[in-house]
Amino acid sequence: MFVLGVDPGLTRTGYAVLSDHGHKPSLRSVGVIRTTRQDTLSERLAELYRDLSAVVADHGPDVLALESVFVNQNLQTAMSVARASGVIILVAAERGIPMFEYTPSAVKSAVCGYGSATKDQVQHMIMRRLDLAAAPQPADAADAVAVALCHLQSARLRVAQ
Repeated sequence: MFVLGVDPGLTRTGYAVLSDHGHKPSLRSVGVIRTTRQDTLSERLAELYRDLSAVVADHGPDVLALESVFVNQNLQTAMSVARASGVIILVAAERGIPMFEYTPSAVKSAVCGYGSATKDQVQHMIMRRLDLAAAPQPADAADAVAVALCHLQSARLRVAQ
């Protein structure tokens, strides 16, 4: 199974492709799609669409795992993330890729064992679980790896039931 984990954002969208074929997962690709603040909203969303479509074409994921929008004090940020999430969902839907969404606390719980883990703790567990010498950078990329790991764990639990 190939899982595309995505940490959505309008300025930076992290992505990670994990391979898991019944044994320890391995990291196949990780990166960040960046858009330019000077571009219009529609240009930025179109760029995200094109770049994520290219990642999907290159890696052929079986499933897409997306971190859900977390609405905190900054409504403008939440709106930007929601717009980016819509584009990401569209990319999956157009290609018939099943999409699963996970809350930030569910991702942390799956990776670290508790939902209020810090970013440093999440990055440490990513390194341990994937035998990496360093955590993927920037943080958006590491978050995408965590989302993909969360999906793999959730998928195993669904199969076990």
